[in-house]
Amino acid sequence: MSSPSKRRDMDLMKLMMRDYKVEMINDGMQEFFVEFHGPKDSLYEVGVWKVRVELPDAYPYKSPSIGFVNKIFHPNVDELSGSVCLDVINQTWSPMFDLVNVFEVFLPQLLLYPNASDPLNGDAAALMIRDHATYEQRVKEYCEKYAKPEDIGAAEEKDSSEDELSEDGYASSDDDGIVGQPDP
Repeated sequence: MSSPSKRRDMDLMKLMMRDYKVEMINDGMQEFFVEFHGPKDSLYEVGVWKVRVELPDAYPYKSPSIGFVNKIFHPNVDELSGSVCLDVINQTWSPMFDLVNVFEVFLPQLLLYPNASDPLNGDAAALMIRDHATYEQRVKEYCEKYAKPEDIGAAEEKDSSEDELSEDGYASSDDDGIVGQPDP
């Protein structure tokens, strides 16, 4: 096992030991989802996001690719792709950082201190600058609409049901469409 893959495995294990829910996408442990809760005392505090992490072959010498799966209204997150504009991940990444840093420092700081002068979401940046009260209201609306804890599981169920379209284009389903509460 090469050094980068040992480091990748160790970093992933540290993340899971901190009680983050991690869902593997493939067997190589290079792509996975992490359940991320908005930081305390932020507009995003009530939100829960599924964050996609992709580790390059050269990790930790090359930064991970991070993106929100469910929608978030933020100047530094692209609304359509969920990709994150964060200097420490994109430009100043160092092998001294690990995945725990990403989820306990970098992403919380991004949500606590948005940077409207370097936006990926121009609408969010403009609203934040011109009408902060409306910006805050929009953030809260997105959290309520897209980032409830039960939305993480509902998004997965929706994705899998999209594969089961009948000839008329409607998803065939025998259940009543009600999603149960996740286990605590």
